[in-house]
Amino acid sequence: MPAKPAAQQKAAGAALSAKRGDTPKSKLKGTSKSMEDSMSEKQLEELAHTKRKGKPEHDSRG
Repeated sequence: MPAKPAAQQKAAGAALSAKRGDTPKSKLKGTSKSMEDSMSEKQLEELAHTKRKGKPEHDSRG
């Protein structure tokens, strides 16, 4: 499941870093904090490794 907007990809990268212990969980905010709690390392890895080229920064819906 590739990330849609670049912001989602960045949040997944931050959550993945915390899940692996590279970044303290206390540094996470908002979406990355909830992603770290609710997603597996494999799911976060799939989102974080999405290519960013051509992606909008944020989802245009809503």
